[in-house]
Amino acid sequence: MTGTRRRRPTLDDVASAVGVSRATVSNAYNRPDQLSAGLRDEVLRVAKRLGYAGPNPTARSLATQRSGAIAFMLDTGLSAAFSDPALSITLDALASRVDPEGHALLLLPGGHDGGPRADRVLAAQADLAVAYSLADNAPALRAVKQRGLPLVVIDQPIVPGSARVSTDDRGGATAAARHLLELGHRRFAILSAQCLSEPRGGPLSAAEAAQSRFLDNRERLAGYLETLAAAGIAPDAVPIWEVSGLSREAAMPGAARLLDREPTALLCMSDELALAALAVARQRGLRVPRDLSIVGFDDTPPAAWSDPPLTTVRQDLVRKGQLAGELALHLLAGHRAPKPTTLDVELVVRGSTGPAE
Repeated sequence: MTGTRRRRPTLDDVASAVGVSRATVSNAYNRPDQLSAGLRDEVLRVAKRLGYAGPNPTARSLATQRSGAIAFMLDTGLSAAFSDPALSITLDALASRVDPEGHALLLLPGGHDGGPRADRVLAAQADLAVAYSLADNAPALRAVKQRGLPLVVIDQPIVPGSARVSTDDRGGATAAARHLLELGHRRFAILSAQCLSEPRGGPLSAAEAAQSRFLDNRERLAGYLETLAAAGIAPDAVPIWEVSGLSREAAMPGAARLLDREPTALLCMSDELALAALAVARQRGLRVPRDLSIVGFDDTPPAAWSDPPLTTVRQDLVRKGQLAGELALHLLAGHRAPKPTTLDVELVVRGSTGPAE
């Protein structure tokens, strides 16, 4: 015995059942502000009774030339990226702005060149791209330009014609170094985020670290070293270790190597790096802050929960994500990119820093 497959209801079926035009049914889904509340409720009630689920997303995309998606480009893989709470906080805040306007996020993980593969960007069904801390000259950025997509940059790099929101990285690093100098410290070390140096990870000279392909690294390093130099501490006298990754686990070997140099103060380019250093110090029986002072950067929630609580540079991650979302909506509405926005930072002094012994 053969069965007859039931025909799927269409927009025309709903229009006929309600006694309105096709455009009215379409507006009930796509432009509800064009209908009275009563009429829209009636259209949706009849559609539900007939089993009509709404306009086909593919057909809608073809008709509007919009996918409804925003490509969110990361500089590294997903597991590495989400090991840093700063990304989760920023991404959640961005989504809170664009989701109510009907835009979904399409995550494009990065690879070995500081951003997603160019072919992934070229193939992505997206109306706009967001670059989250990509490396200078990442191939993904050329792909965005080739497609003519509007671009929002969070932190880095600087791309002409894009909308950008960033943090005062140099100012935050300056405040961190100055705080430790005021506590009497003279033996410093720096635990650096990934610079895309070759080979990945390991010791760096000040000159090598200054060639980082990541703008925030260069700015934070400059803030640290310029402040220390003004106090008579030469850049080459400050050991620097690049961490190949973002997680605490990836940072612990580098933190251990720096502590072999017996600094009394450690400047870390993120809270995750600082928390790794705290763990290594604890393993070695070092007392923080009596034997070693540690300063992070970001002020993510774990910074306040650590033992001791972490002194760090607070950046407003929520506001940064919200602004990025607002910039995305601004560009999607056809407006030109405004001038870049740089958010202020604040040094938050907690229990991980103290006077030099």
